Amino acid sequence: MTQRLKTFYLNTVVPKLRKQLEYQNIHQVPQVTKIVINCGLGEASQNAKSLESTLRDLSFITGQKPIVTRAKKSIAGFQIRAQMSVGVCVTLRADAMYAFLDRLIHLALPRIRDFQGLNSNSFDGHGNFHLGLKEQLMFPEIDYDKIEKLRGMDICIVTSSQNNKEALQLLVALGMPFQTTLTA
Repeated sequence: MTQRLKTFYLNTVVPKLRKQLEYQNIHQVPQVTKIVINCGLGEASQNAKSLESTLRDLSFITGQKPIVTRAKKSIAGFQIRAQMSVGVCVTLRADAMYAFLDRLIHLALPRIRDFQGLNSNSFDGHGNFHLGLKEQLMFPEIDYDKIEKLRGMDICIVTSSQNNKEALQLLVALGMPFQTTLTA
């Protein structure tokens, strides 16, 4: 089953961006290649239950099983040892990516309290957009009564564009709510 946002991208966004950016070939038009969701767990070394609940929450949100990220080396100041669990990570591609991005844009972001739009300065210079969320409750898949603790997550939207301007045009065309949107 083709995702709604993917068909919108192919039928509406690609012709619009191709005309705006004056590309000859449709394969030159930037696209979202993957979405990486990372959730760091500082207390996972003392509380193993927090790792399990975060794995469960992230799998509900993304529809894909997260992997556990481990420390590469011991750091005494943070009280972690090598190979200790320090977070969970999910990489979404293809239909799962478009499904998550659709839910993020249309369901999760509007549920943020006092949401004024995303900061358009959160690009990394290579066309990738980074977004930090303070809690997981904005996703409708998470039941408030079943969460153990509010946990934030980092979301990185990786695009095929080479600069920030093209990536911003792509995400605005997909419906991402920015504070300062581009004028057509």
